[in-house]
Amino acid sequence: MRADAARNVEKLRGAAVEIFRKQGLHVSLREIASQAGVSHGTLYNLFGSREALINAVVTDLAAARLEEIAAESLAIAAPWDGFVHYANTVCEVQVAEPALADVLSGRYPEAETLMALCARAGDDSLKIIDRAQQDGTLRLDFTGEDLALTIGAIASLARAGGQTAPGS
Repeated sequence: MRADAARNVEKLRGAAVEIFRKQGLHVSLREIASQAGVSHGTLYNLFGSREALINAVVTDLAAARLEEIAAESLAIAAPWDGFVHYANTVCEVQVAEPALADVLSGRYPEAETLMALCARAGDDSLKIIDRAQQDGTLRLDFTGEDLALTIGAIASLARAGGQTAPGS
């Protein structure tokens, strides 16, 4: 890759992370290109699609944060408290960072890196659920799907209310 193209990739990655974090993954690609100081065509030439751009920046956006939340939750001695911490923190993060709401929703199935991250987050949530169930503090019929639906509902509310929430 030419040096100027490599610089443009980095500018686009930086702009995408900044804008995705504030507005979510649905933001206009033209806005990202403008923020990076390149043309819309340059973005498509270098990445090809929204999903490719998402794949290029998703770990910068979400992987470390989601893994941190799971690790914190599993480190809490009382399994129920760990479960509550996980559910509350994931919901809080979705409101604070719309991109994480989009990551957890799985709205971009063609973004393979994103979908792998969703799967890892799902696996982590199952460990947290299982731990609380084994402890007897969480109903045995509660499933990962139940938690995913709850988190998905919060993500939808965060997206819908993001423009009108106090302090936004």
